[in-house]
Amino acid sequence: MSFPSAARRPAARVLLLTGPSGSGKSSLAARTGLPVLRLDDFYKEGTDPTLPQLPDGGGADWDSPLSWDADAAVAAVTALCHEGRAAVPVYDIGASARTGAADVTLDGAALFVAEGIFAAEVIDRCRAAGLLADALCLRGRPTTTFRRRLLRDVRESRKPVPYLIRRGLRLLRSERSVVARQTALGAHPCARPEALARIAAARAAEPGGAVPGAADSPEGAGLSCPGGGPEVTHVGS
Repeated sequence: MSFPSAARRPAARVLLLTGPSGSGKSSLAARTGLPVLRLDDFYKEGTDPTLPQLPDGGGADWDSPLSWDADAAVAAVTALCHEGRAAVPVYDIGASARTGAADVTLDGAALFVAEGIFAAEVIDRCRAAGLLADALCLRGRPTTTFRRRLLRDVRESRKPVPYLIRRGLRLLRSERSVVARQTALGAHPCARPEALARIAAARAAEPGGAVPGAADSPEGAGLSCPGGGPEVTHVGS
């Protein structure tokens, strides 16, 4: 995937949405009605020799940014911003493998969401390229995040249950430091209501992005596309 010239003004900009695993990023992104790029689809495969390992010998450390292909993610964001289309991998978290590819298209949308636990890792690169509209870090109670994450991961058979429990407890203990790191990388920490309001503001700031009645409901202001929103292929886990 080639990078467009940095001198070109992008046709769209990206809102990066990060937060601890289980914080509600995917459900919030879906609620916006905006096109969504799922950054978890850029995980490395389980056979990749560069995967970081847990210090206790418990296998690959999937919560390390080194388990993720940041260059490929930035390439996809760049293509979407300049061309309105990107070919992206389809990743099966349970199998720790890419299972195919899919197209994500914006269909003229001037703003899209790229969400994932490593989104903050590419804030500086997106900002330097003139692609960034905003960067948000969802935060909440660590115990709530723990329950939500464990129920989701067991339901979707993402990994063996003993691994999920060990990982969940480890992430419960480290959640505040995860949020602190993502904030230090440039993401604005906020709960769901503030995140929705900032997304609405970012959308209204884009050409043609204002939605009538946006000021009437801060919880969902400006988050529904007239006519049902742009066509977009959602991929990944």
